[in-house]
Amino acid sequence: MPEPAVPPTPPVTLAALLAREDLALRQIAGPRDRATAIHWAHASEMADPYPYLLGGELLLTAGVHIPEAAGSGTSFDDYVSRIVAAGGAALGFGVAPVHDTVPRALVAACDAYGLPLVEVPPQTTFSQVGRAVWQLMAEARLAELRRVTQAQRSLAAAASRPDPVPSVLRQLARRIGGRAVLYGPEGARVGSAGRPAGSGAEEALDALAEVVRPSRPGTPASATETAAGVHLAAYALGTGQGFVLGVAAPRREQGDHTIASVASVLLSLLTGEHHEGTGAARSSALVRLLLGAAPEDVAPLLGAGRWLVVHGRPDAGSADALAASALGTALGSPLVDPADDVVRVLLPADRDPDPQPGWTLGVSAAAGPDAFPAADAQAAGALARARATRGALVRHGERAALADLVPQDLAAAHARTLLAPIAGTPALTETLRAWLSLHGSWDRTAVALSVHRNTVRQRIARCAALLGTDLDDPDVRMELWFALRRQQAAGNR
Repeated sequence: MPEPAVPPTPPVTLAALLAREDLALRQIAGPRDRATAIHWAHASEMADPYPYLLGGELLLTAGVHIPEAAGSGTSFDDYVSRIVAAGGAALGFGVAPVHDTVPRALVAACDAYGLPLVEVPPQTTFSQVGRAVWQLMAEARLAELRRVTQAQRSLAAAASRPDPVPSVLRQLARRIGGRAVLYGPEGARVGSAGRPAGSGAEEALDALAEVVRPSRPGTPASATETAAGVHLAAYALGTGQGFVLGVAAPRREQGDHTIASVASVLLSLLTGEHHEGTGAARSSALVRLLLGAAPEDVAPLLGAGRWLVVHGRPDAGSADALAASALGTALGSPLVDPADDVVRVLLPADRDPDPQPGWTLGVSAAAGPDAFPAADAQAAGALARARATRGALVRHGERAALADLVPQDLAAAHARTLLAPIAGTPALTETLRAWLSLHGSWDRTAVALSVHRNTVRQRIARCAALLGTDLDDPDVRMELWFALRRQQAAGNR
């Protein structure tokens, strides 16, 4: 059976049409598949309607071309076989005024050729049937638009989460009822969500992703295939970096392509590099640094004179490459360095960063290339303050702080000596840092650390005993806070 030349509207099922009580239609022959799709209704009294069918029709006839005394099934076999060959979805036979009943030979032919046969009662006109088909199509179209709109909103919300790439993949897999896979530039799977598509389909999806991966002029941007009964699609992301989105679903719905296209655009933004300079300029800057050029000589290639250093730490999960890229995209800079649990971003000073959902950020003061190390330490200190106070974003003050007046090596040595008695117990160090940043509040420190206030009291008492000092003395608190900040800055470098 040929594929129907379908219209730009979703089909309706024969089961939905039979369920219309106002039509009183009744299926009397052929397969009773509830998923039989009808793309339109067409009335014809021709003995051979084949040349005028596009496929997918509910063909309506009153049997005017059928002789009243036709007793042989040969003519019916020819008639039904031609409808099936043209791709007709079903045959509707109107009872009266020509025939009082549906000819038995026609029933037998529809059973033999697998064509659903529907009896149209005398009180139902063909116009009513056609109108009902279009009404059901309009309802299906509206439902599909709602589905696509809801999917677009959920994908956009997923893209704003702390783990945007996995969230978009999960949401896409849920919306299409299948599997979504993100392939990296080298062809490896860097993310996936949803139920596995099965061994045969999984390998076919991997191969389809290679078809759209940019490798030569004329490479298609998308491709589809069916393997092991699973519908597959692959989309090249518009980053120019070789990322590909693969989709596998047990069925292909009308809006799936639109939903997958929205996801591919979002993933392009999340995995791409959006910046004002060119990739060649950045590569040149890196090469010059590796060859011994001074930072202040290289920085002009990046397109800005003064910069901000931003340190970011995810509130949940790890700072992997995709999360770091997403943070850089959100802040508007491709200059990103993921290191352990902290992501460092170099940002032009004219871009004032905003808090990002799911991240804790520390921002340095604006600095030239010759002051990048100091700005890096400022961002580390601001991040430590943000974490201690549970703030989303903390900026380093423009005026010089006391810590900036002490050489870093001397400050680090002093911090190691002062904190040595508690350095081997991270819980004590973290509790002391939070308690000092919150001005000695037991309750606020307990909330910040998600522990009981008595636990805070016990830990602070233990710190006082090990350090051999009076934590009620403001001079002692100031010195300890100075040491803790130096320790945090050294740990982030």
